[in-house]
Amino acid sequence: MANLPHPVQYQGSKRNLASHILRFLPSKIDRLVEPFAGTAAISIAVAARQSAKKFWLNDLNKPLIELLNLIIENPDDIADAYADIWNEQLTDSVGHYFEVRKKFNKTNDPKLFLYLLARCVKGSVRYNAGGLFNQSPDKRRKGTQPATMKKNLEGVSHLLREKCQFTCLDYRQVLAEVKSCDFVYMDPPYQGVCGNRDSRYFSGIDFDDFVLALKRLNEKRIAFAISYDGKLGNKTFGKILPESLNLKRIEIEVGRSSQSTLLGREEITVESLYLSPSLMRGQFVEAASYISKAPKQLTILEKHG
Repeated sequence: MANLPHPVQYQGSKRNLASHILRFLPSKIDRLVEPFAGTAAISIAVAARQSAKKFWLNDLNKPLIELLNLIIENPDDIADAYADIWNEQLTDSVGHYFEVRKKFNKTNDPKLFLYLLARCVKGSVRYNAGGLFNQSPDKRRKGTQPATMKKNLEGVSHLLREKCQFTCLDYRQVLAEVKSCDFVYMDPPYQGVCGNRDSRYFSGIDFDDFVLALKRLNEKRIAFAISYDGKLGNKTFGKILPESLNLKRIEIEVGRSSQSTLLGREEITVESLYLSPSLMRGQFVEAASYISKAPKQLTILEKHG
């Protein structure tokens, strides 16, 4: 999965976990719904596996969804725009970045957004309290080369073109519209990182509201999976989802964090994946088989708290 095309190194993306997550997803999906799509890492992986016919990509970040739409449906246009912006930076790359950022904050132009994502520190989207993009440039590099970017954009488009619906809605609106034949994958911001506000999404999600939305999915017998909480060493991020939802919680060992490596620590990052009752009824045998083959990487937890 690591060789799949991706437009940017987006912080928080499940690109590096996709191969593990896909082990627990149905092998045949009518429509994959991502209410918190980000850069659509899971949809890209599912499309490469040819497991789904259609995709619904939603994100509260409107320029991000507009950018995904351009990448998937008009890759040549966005690749040309990126090359033009990238080539303008050569004389004063840092000053150029701040000019592009200023222009983006006035226009929300997704073509400018691609350059900012490719050039900013750690591919990390950050907004201030006023909703303005405020991440700084990575001064050690100038962003993905245009030729490489074009190849990645064309690769993503090849996998998903004419298969997607794009929306910028509150996740609850999306979940209210999903159907029994859909499969939902969710990677929401969680409170352990963002408190009541996530700088990627302008505002966080309320935990109780989220739990209620999941309860309603269960009542509709919708199959879903959620990447939600996690831990770094002994430090836990995010509130564990309640046992009353009857979700199966899998812990996936991601590996040693880059920050821990820099500090000379042995802290391991672990992320949780929750599987819905409707999913488990069809997939548990496959999931259990996978866990038994990789006991050091995955742990299945029967209890939540």
